[in-house]
Amino acid sequence: MVERVYSDLDLNFTKHPITKDVSVKKKEYAVIAAVKNLINTNYYEKPFQPKFGSNIRAMLFEPIDAITASIVRKEISILLENYEPRVRLDAIQVNPEIENNRYSVIVRFFIKNSIKPIQVTLFLNRLR
Repeated sequence: MVERVYSDLDLNFTKHPITKDVSVKKKEYAVIAAVKNLINTNYYEKPFQPKFGSNIRAMLFEPIDAITASIVRKEISILLENYEPRVRLDAIQVNPEIENNRYSVIVRFFIKNSIKPIQVTLFLNRLR
């Protein structure tokens, strides 16, 4: 079986020390970056694709509680199932952190044709 190697540009636009070109993320690091970017993409941010993304950012202005955390978890699940074909979701945990005014999100998934689980942890908080 031929293993697929995923690659993508580093969206921090860091310079490669040898080639002086934009760095490239490869393998699971490219998929992890894509998952994080997808979760942080709001509707209407991608030109000519107004339905790409999610409404997660708007949910961050709702009360920080278990109900909103459940809605955010469902939004992430739908988002990744619809727009990230390279991953197979295993679990999503969204924990409200009331004292920090944010949500702690843990997404566990498998890259297609891989048996190694990958876990991504990120924090969702208001930007304004």
